[in-house]
Amino acid sequence: MAISLQKGQKVDLTKTNPGLTKVVVGLGWDTNKYDGGNDFDLDASVFCLNASSKVGNDTDFIFYNNPKNANGSVVHTGDNRTGAGDGDDEQVTVDLAAVPADTAKVSFCITIHDANTRAQNFGQVSNAFVRVLNEATGAELLRYDLGEDFSVETAVVVGELYRHGAEWKFSAVGSGYQDGLSGLCRDFGLQIG
Repeated sequence: MAISLQKGQKVDLTKTNPGLTKVVVGLGWDTNKYDGGNDFDLDASVFCLNASSKVGNDTDFIFYNNPKNANGSVVHTGDNRTGAGDGDDEQVTVDLAAVPADTAKVSFCITIHDANTRAQNFGQVSNAFVRVLNEATGAELLRYDLGEDFSVETAVVVGELYRHGAEWKFSAVGSGYQDGLSGLCRDFGLQIG
């Protein structure tokens, strides 16, 4: 039975699942119909962060155009441009045992592509979630449903895997950004534009 998390809740991942080394992080969402006629393109992105909550280099920012980190321990499996259908819209695989030692946490985000141009925000997104599965068995270990707490935000940090001693934990973050992917990149130490 998967653990259902609330915003701000933290839970053991490897301690309560002995032998767990590889996980799949699934992210999903639906878009509402009052979208102004433009297609929605939501994207999952991942930041591998050091102890100062910054990326070490550009390869620590994982998204559809850079689908894996330097050693291949974190892999984005591909861009879903429509968000149609049930289940995960995008997935990221994480080999916990192979994540570089200088990576203290792995932050999972959802952004709206061209949100300002298309006049779109997370107030028009529903049923957003993040879930963590055991890659070997496919069993869902935990799930965080974001709810309808957003309005003007164009990016959301949904959750993060983080080291706690020799173990990995998961935190349900649910933190929104009004300045989209550029705001996330800035906060996580990436120079863009």
